[in-house]
Amino acid sequence: MKPITKRTQKDYSLAFKLSVVDKVEKGECTYKQAQDHYGIQGASTVLTWLRRYGQLDWSKGTPNHMNELPLMSKPNDLTPE
Repeated sequence: MKPITKRTQKDYSLAFKLSVVDKVEKGECTYKQAQDHYGIQGASTVLTWLRRYGQLDWSKGTPNHMNELPLMSKPNDLTPE
């Protein structure tokens, strides 16, 4: 079995951090998906990067568009099938 190596913030390059932040802010993935995809261990690591390096205003909590769910199609478009 391969031992798990604990990583710290310093183990990630600035370019990598900025790349992850850019993907999350563009909506290509959520911070949790980015964390899983890239194997980022800390539960709040990506959120820290978003606050530190991102372009969004975090002063009042999570930016509004990050809480929005994707819009579903109109009920009239649905059929009983």
